[in-house]
Amino acid sequence: MRDWGGVEAGVTGDAASEPTLDVGALPVPSAGLSRRRQAVAALVLVLGLPSLTVVLVDHRSPASLATPVLLVLSLVVVVALIGGLRVALPAAVIGGLTLNWFFTAPYGTFAVDSSEALVVLAVYLGVAVAVSYVVDLAARRTAEAVRARAGARALATLAGAALDEQQTLPDLLERVRQVFGMRQVQLLESTAGGAPVVAAEVLVDAQPDPDEVELQVPAGPHLVLSVRGPALFAADRRVLASFAGAAASALQGRRLAEGASAARELQAADRMRTALLAAVGHDLRTPLSGIKAAVSSLRQQDVRWTDDEERELLQTVEESADKLQALVANLLDASRLQAGVVHVDARPLGMDEVVGRVLLGLAPPDRRRVVVDVDERLPEVAADAGLLERALANVVDNALRHAPVGTNVLVRAAVTEGGVMCEVVDHGRGVPAHAREQVFAPFQRLGDRTPGGVGLGLAVARGFTEAMGGSLTPHDTPSGGLTMRLTLPLVEVPR
Repeated sequence: MRDWGGVEAGVTGDAASEPTLDVGALPVPSAGLSRRRQAVAALVLVLGLPSLTVVLVDHRSPASLATPVLLVLSLVVVVALIGGLRVALPAAVIGGLTLNWFFTAPYGTFAVDSSEALVVLAVYLGVAVAVSYVVDLAARRTAEAVRARAGARALATLAGAALDEQQTLPDLLERVRQVFGMRQVQLLESTAGGAPVVAAEVLVDAQPDPDEVELQVPAGPHLVLSVRGPALFAADRRVLASFAGAAASALQGRRLAEGASAARELQAADRMRTALLAAVGHDLRTPLSGIKAAVSSLRQQDVRWTDDEERELLQTVEESADKLQALVANLLDASRLQAGVVHVDARPLGMDEVVGRVLLGLAPPDRRRVVVDVDERLPEVAADAGLLERALANVVDNALRHAPVGTNVLVRAAVTEGGVMCEVVDHGRGVPAHAREQVFAPFQRLGDRTPGGVGLGLAVARGFTEAMGGSLTPHDTPSGGLTMRLTLPLVEVPR
């Protein structure tokens, strides 16, 4: 299927033979009742009239035609109810001739010697013809009503499908093809060059019928609905015109929706670039400024630095370089997550082992603020060592940055249903319930209330955790603050 939001789309063969929604074809217009019913009516006449005549002849009376006329008229009404006008008219005439031949004097001839008998036969014939016409007219009206309901139902179905964003334009054209029994349906769009292009098409893999015709119906500005198949009646063409308008509206609506979606994506990308420049610019300048200031101080020839002062300046350089390294690592990790190229090498891991490596990566002052409550006897989890360490390190770093000075961060772990839960607990300002999911958005810095951090740490942590089949969720700390809960599945034990 080609992308019809741009230029073309198409469905052929089996795709057209498997509609996603049963619309149903319009009933074929008929001049009356079906041929089968007409044949049954003729059979009733052929068998019923001779039988009735045989019975009545034995009891005929020259004084009264009432009984034969009423019975023959009843038979004609039955024939009309079954077969309609085409069979009822001959039945009325044949019944009149039968009454004249067998029940009016002189018998055995078509002569009528009584004016009363002539009037009776004339009334009979008029009533029989009138009843036949009424029955046939009712059959026609019923067929038209059924067809009108089918057309309205098809239009309603198409209108609903046109509003459904899950429906493609070829799906809508396939409904048109089903309803009208067409072999090919195209939505053509005129171009500046003059030659129309196919905006969408459905085609059944079948040999063209020599009797098929092509019909084009205007569908809107620069749009034409072209169908190829059996000839359509005037009423069908009106319904087809409504279909054409709905298909054109669907095409235009989809293109507007795609344009709006593209605009939203561009706007989001622009906001992302702005946030990236602002955040990265801030977090690049701070460590670079620290490195430059420390190195410049060490290079001063006219200043004699003590050993403690030199160690302090070198420590500043090291800490600033670590911040730059963490920033670049988070940016690279975020790009990997966005591109979907994160490779997970899951193996059995002990949570205490991972927490220990995370602590070794912290600066000594930060390491002293972390309290660990992780039992080494906890069951192993199935995770990627590098990804889990990066995720947990980002969560711990986030907690340290938001925890008030002088307070500790608690890292604890416990067995939960189907996995191991590791919680990082701080006693900072916390996050309101309505904003908790926002902390996982890239470049989210919680209103810049805290220094440092490009706002990628938690986004990367959740992405890595979910890639390993786990979850990372925020919760309130009972005494105030935020608790990040990282859960990973246990190692599957073979049975």
